[in-house]
Amino acid sequence: MYALVEIKGKQYKVEKGSLIKVDLLGEEAGKTVEFETVLMLSGDKGPRIGQPYVKGAKVLATVGETVKGTKINVLKFKKRKGYHRNQGHRQKYSLLKVNEITG
Repeated sequence: MYALVEIKGKQYKVEKGSLIKVDLLGEEAGKTVEFETVLMLSGDKGPRIGQPYVKGAKVLATVGETVKGTKINVLKFKKRKGYHRNQGHRQKYSLLKVNEITG
């Protein structure tokens, strides 16, 4: 059984026991979170597609550690003007372990 769930505006395919990396949730590690924004649910009875969400479907997950992504360099440059700026950015992510998919 798997589900397509929307978390913070992005869609993820999850299965029971899977580990996914989502944008930072702001929850502490070890806390259980529940997502009711299930777009599609596939199981023994076949796929169920929501409009926009499947009624009664939930995904329960445990928040793991917070990790940082790879560094992205942002370079601004204008030729012949002596202008250049260099800035780096590392996005923070939360790791989620999917415990249960109900629906």
